[in-house]
Amino acid sequence: MSIAPPAADYDGDYGPEPEDDGARPVPAARQALERQQPNDLTAEQAVLGAMMLSPTAIDDVSRMLRGGGDFYRKPHETIYNAIRDLYDRTGGTKDIDPILVAGELTARGELHLVGGAGYLHTCVNAVPTAANAEHYAEKVRDLAAFRALIETGTRMAAQGYAAIGDAPTVVQAAMAQLQALVAGTAVVEEKLSVADRWQEFIDAQEAGVDPRALDTPWPDINEIVQLLPGQLVMVGAATAGGKSLFGMNLASHVALHRERPVLVASMEMNGNELMARLTSAESGVYLDRLIRHKLEDDDWERIARVSDRMSQAHNFLLDDSPEQSLSKLRAKLRWMASQGRPAGMLVADYLQLMGSENTKANATRAQEIGEISRGLKKIAGEFQIPVVALAQFNRGAVGRRPLVSDFKESSSIEQDSNVIILLHRELAEDGTDTGPTAGTVEAIIAKNRNGANGRIVQLGFQGHRARLVSMAQD
Repeated sequence: MSIAPPAADYDGDYGPEPEDDGARPVPAARQALERQQPNDLTAEQAVLGAMMLSPTAIDDVSRMLRGGGDFYRKPHETIYNAIRDLYDRTGGTKDIDPILVAGELTARGELHLVGGAGYLHTCVNAVPTAANAEHYAEKVRDLAAFRALIETGTRMAAQGYAAIGDAPTVVQAAMAQLQALVAGTAVVEEKLSVADRWQEFIDAQEAGVDPRALDTPWPDINEIVQLLPGQLVMVGAATAGGKSLFGMNLASHVALHRERPVLVASMEMNGNELMARLTSAESGVYLDRLIRHKLEDDDWERIARVSDRMSQAHNFLLDDSPEQSLSKLRAKLRWMASQGRPAGMLVADYLQLMGSENTKANATRAQEIGEISRGLKKIAGEFQIPVVALAQFNRGAVGRRPLVSDFKESSSIEQDSNVIILLHRELAEDGTDTGPTAGTVEAIIAKNRNGANGRIVQLGFQGHRARLVSMAQD
């Protein structure tokens, strides 16, 4: 391990003669700590040199590093990205030597930023053999983790000294930062071969059920759909179509009856409204009595029967923050993991109310919704949970069976989702639930990557008790 020397001590071997040392810029408040950050320039040179000696080394390094950001010196990240891009374009069929890399950097206008073509040969000469690439890459990755720890600790200390804002919220945000650091530095043993996967696959077949799958409270839907880790499940409906009931009923089933931690992020209802609907669905007490606080003796008896279950529901989290975003959802999920109860499912109600992040100035709302949809899909994969996102239909879907194309402000939902369930209620023009299908809602399985598409399941709509029920149930 070495410590970066002052900028004045650099010579041409380390690239251009910059005003700083070529490392990543840091806020002024942390400049005093910059020279103490752990790094190994020789190991970084050896990694890049090995990649320019052997295509096999490129694969080994790519598996080991999280990306170019693991390099301490910015010019090294630039070289790494150029090598990776060249390798990807050629499909790994061509050796990536210093001459090719110099040409790539010249085309990008970046060769002078890394110290010229001569510095590429310096990197090659720094590694005795490409066979050691994985060893040097591991050192680069680990030192990057130590620098990330310093950065996170410095930022947390600054927040503490500032003493601004709500203390519990700041502490929770700090916890989320630590959880993100843990997730980013964890080394996962990959099991990719058929041999590695075979026994687990056979065990699941013998069990008769996928041990990772979650069921729903509706047996007819369970015959068609499984909720699996990494899936984005989109549930769409028109106004008053039952999507919030669907989301809450599903969440309460998983949290209260399957005892798996669940996070419900509701941007449409506050905590009291969510609690009223949950209590109504679980106890059978009429929803309007709970909302108006006009309970009768029989209602109190019903509540008493579910009181123990509800008072012990520590795994069931209701987040009614009106401002929700992808980063806030990630922070809450990481916080749950830090508390020893990693989420088994996330329900977001609803998609079009979520705030966008890092949006371009000229982006349309449809583009923003598309980014949110893709972000929820990434969260499902990152935390290995099913993410159930509720979404609103366009006004044009009113009065007819909905289509996937009816989702409001987004055409990317179909592509991002593993499962799409469209809810349809035939309401009269005045919005009343009348006619031959009164008291029912159709759950249309419009997309199902692991099962049948186009199936329709009839559910009973019990709005007065805030629940959807299987037609086979009372």
